[in-house]
Amino acid sequence: MTRSVGIVGFRGYSGAELVRILGGHTHVDPVLIEHRSDSAAEVLPRGAQRIKTIACNPDAVAAEKLAVVFLATPPEVSMELTPWLLRTGAKVIDLSGAFRLRTAENYKQWYKADHTEPELLGEAAYGLPEFCRERIKGARLVSNPGCYPTAANLAIKPLLHRGVIDRSAGIVCDAKSGVSGAGRKPSMKTSFCEVTENFSAYSLLTHRHVPEVLMNSGLQAAEFSFVAQLIPIDRGILETIYFKGSGNVTGEAIVGIYEDFYRDEPFVRVYDPGTVPDVRAVQQTNFCDIGVTYDPATKRGVVVSVIDNLVKGAAGQAVQNMNLVLGYPEQEGLV
Repeated sequence: MTRSVGIVGFRGYSGAELVRILGGHTHVDPVLIEHRSDSAAEVLPRGAQRIKTIACNPDAVAAEKLAVVFLATPPEVSMELTPWLLRTGAKVIDLSGAFRLRTAENYKQWYKADHTEPELLGEAAYGLPEFCRERIKGARLVSNPGCYPTAANLAIKPLLHRGVIDRSAGIVCDAKSGVSGAGRKPSMKTSFCEVTENFSAYSLLTHRHVPEVLMNSGLQAAEFSFVAQLIPIDRGILETIYFKGSGNVTGEAIVGIYEDFYRDEPFVRVYDPGTVPDVRAVQQTNFCDIGVTYDPATKRGVVVSVIDNLVKGAAGQAVQNMNLVLGYPEQEGLV
């Protein structure tokens, strides 16, 4: 028996990716929830023409008895919809940043807006399964991580946990993303003529994904420098993370830490010492690939962490979370 799950924001890049992934899931039937009254004439995502569409109101959603509703919407829309969606009995998996931070003060600092549902911040489970699996399983509200923090935390946390990074030297994360990470809404900065044959940095020292890295890694702000950069590809994130080692650690030992940490994780792949992944290795997949190069003589280390920003960085991870919430095999629909 299948269960119905809803998608709000199905015309955006992450929402369209949800339509694609859920179309191949054997345990659920996707339902499109039309939130925007001005979007009826817009082109639907591939495959969506055959999917049931309902209005975005409590009566219509309750009538469908949806097990989960995915919100691929801006934060302000997620805050508007989440309370009444939860009252219909549906679990909510939010792909925006609305519920990722733990306090309304932090939200205002990084998102430059007031949080309208602060009582839900403490309830929301942070949806990074590799670190938060047990809490996700019992949650009725899951906040999907940002794409940049997903790649960064999976790369940094195991090394901090084992104490092989000299934190006094700081960690630098140089992150590059494809243009789909900016969303589908047209803008001058992401138009073809601005992006093609170009390479630009943005939100220096103020990127709203930084607090997610600090919150999950345990780093302090002074220990972590993050720069986001836009590259002229459609999808994919590659983060080059620089650190200084502590003690007499070797490259083989660092790889061993990753292998031990992620031994039972289905979506993290660790490369041999001195070998690093590229974006093409993970495009259209829910994998995070990690490779490290380390020089014991100078104690300089470089970790390369890559994901597809629309899959492990958004829709794929959201489906991974749904599988945990609903008790399905974690890899269902994703491999």
